[in-house]
Amino acid sequence: MHVQEWLDSVPAAAVYAVVALVIGFESLGIPLPGEIVLVSAALMSSQHTGVNPVILGACATAGAVIGDSIGYAIGRKGGRPLLAWLAKKFPRHFSAGHVATAERSFEKWGMWAVFFGRFVALLRIFAGPLAGVLHMPYWKFLIANVLGGICWAGGTTAVIYYVGIVAEDWLKRFSYVGLGVAVLIGLGSMLILKRKAKKAQSQTEQRQAEAEPVNAGE
Repeated sequence: MHVQEWLDSVPAAAVYAVVALVIGFESLGIPLPGEIVLVSAALMSSQHTGVNPVILGACATAGAVIGDSIGYAIGRKGGRPLLAWLAKKFPRHFSAGHVATAERSFEKWGMWAVFFGRFVALLRIFAGPLAGVLHMPYWKFLIANVLGGICWAGGTTAVIYYVGIVAEDWLKRFSYVGLGVAVLIGLGSMLILKRKAKKAQSQTEQRQAEAEPVNAGE
């Protein structure tokens, strides 16, 4: 079942919980479609389904921040063996190449890798555990984690919500325009067909008139 269809089938409270949990587990280091779930829920909130965008954004932010913090604690305690275990369980996401890419980002950007990593699917999964494995100072991680969670989760919710509102309004206006265009096309087609029918009838009558003297002579 499509994500949005499934979310639409459950109560609003369950939508908040699902969004927070999926994003939380993704931030913890488990590859789940957090962004897809958040975008689907934000679109729902713009369609008058009872889902409040403010509560949704707050739940998404809480899930992101808490999940990343738990991931940091697990990574700090598990160290390199944790990455090796994750590579066996999730080879597609935690391969040696992906880990090396994430490590280079952390070495180059430091705490900003945590902040900007929130907006990149691969780093969103790595950020918490890898920051712990690399023993990034927790206060730096926490600042980047909170700011990144607010900007990504809250910002995504707000943008998708307003895009949905604008799209709905535009589609309503477009429906009236489309109706007007359809009426004009219908009237135009009717006039053209009527004119062609009249012309065809006139030509038929003319041919019949031309043929009558010949018949009379015979």
